[in-house]
Amino acid sequence: MTDSVSEPRSRLSINSAYHRLFGASSVSSLSDGVSQLAFPWLASLLTRDPFLIGAVAAAHRLPWLLLTVPVGILTDRVQRISLMVRADSLRVLASLGIVALILALPDTALGQENAGWAYALAAFAFLTGTAEVLRDNAAQTVLPSIVSKPDLERANGQLWTAETVMGSFIGPPLAGALVAVSTAVPFALNTALYAISALVLRTVDAPPFVRGTRGSVLEEAVEGWRWLVAHVVILRIAVMLGCMHAMAGMVMTLLELLSQDAYGLDSVGYGLLLTMGAVGGVAGGLTAPRLLRLTGPHGGVLLALVAFPVCFLILGLANGLIIAGGALAVQMYASMLWNVVTVSYRQRLIPAELLGRVNSIYRLFAWGMIPVGALLGGAIVGALEQEMARDAAVRAPYFVAAAGSTLIWIYGLLRLRL
Repeated sequence: MTDSVSEPRSRLSINSAYHRLFGASSVSSLSDGVSQLAFPWLASLLTRDPFLIGAVAAAHRLPWLLLTVPVGILTDRVQRISLMVRADSLRVLASLGIVALILALPDTALGQENAGWAYALAAFAFLTGTAEVLRDNAAQTVLPSIVSKPDLERANGQLWTAETVMGSFIGPPLAGALVAVSTAVPFALNTALYAISALVLRTVDAPPFVRGTRGSVLEEAVEGWRWLVAHVVILRIAVMLGCMHAMAGMVMTLLELLSQDAYGLDSVGYGLLLTMGAVGGVAGGLTAPRLLRLTGPHGGVLLALVAFPVCFLILGLANGLIIAGGALAVQMYASMLWNVVTVSYRQRLIPAELLGRVNSIYRLFAWGMIPVGALLGGAIVGALEQEMARDAAVRAPYFVAAAGSTLIWIYGLLRLRL
């Protein structure tokens, strides 16, 4: 019922299947980076209501809450590379739909209040998020069958470095430049990039797929849940990551508004801010495996946890590009450090036949909280801007996130042991 992992493929340096997976993931990450700026920027042109902007972001992440478990069961039932191809094909259709939506807008619509169009954008965001759930769960699940276990940190580090370079270093400033040309152009580019990713994935020499005995959907879901509950360390990591993502969802959803209303940045400046953050992510992907040899997994996780509240606090207090960009870079480095430790830990420990389901339940905790945080951040700003200046209201969720992240770090210090 899973891809065979009994005989891992050749070492990472000569693994053609990994290299093609790496190439497709890099192209897909560039699309994600373009979307990272283009989606909220389009939403801010359709409405200035922070709750509606948060709703678009929440719709993008809502599939992680609603669909993660059934997708995990599907991932353990079908060829995972094939599932990734289908997911990228779905994202092609979603991107084409957004282009059509923009072209259908009246000439005077952008810059005005268009709640109906904002909800339509949220629907396409939900479709895109659904495809991401399919693709990301399959990608993390297939990796241990393509590279050997000693290579997992290195492979994950390389994949996330490429994801950061393409998704945060190149994608956002590229999107900022393209938005200045036309709002539709970034989404048209995404259509082409997702198609390229799907075509490259079709050339991957996938591991042999072995079908095992299947139970009902409920029985398979319960089997994955029981395994997770029995392994308390992974369960605690999942809960902690869910709380961290709620904090991150609250602040990152509002980063575009903060950049405009408090930092005074335009679309190009916002892209540069995200690029500065990406520098930290790239550094994390390149150096995290080496740092972990010094700190060990437990020390690396605690180091990452302590960085988050400090970065959120600085982002809330900053007044310009340089300081905010520096804080975002440290936050991205810490995120990369956390990912290299915890994902490699899961890929080693979870049995191959359960990897899709346990990963999906883990990510239900982790990613399902992002839409909750996005809606909470928008609600906080919407409530406070009635009582204070707009830029002060937009900063408030960052202080809430700093306080919440401090509590998560204290919990990790007391209860987490890798």
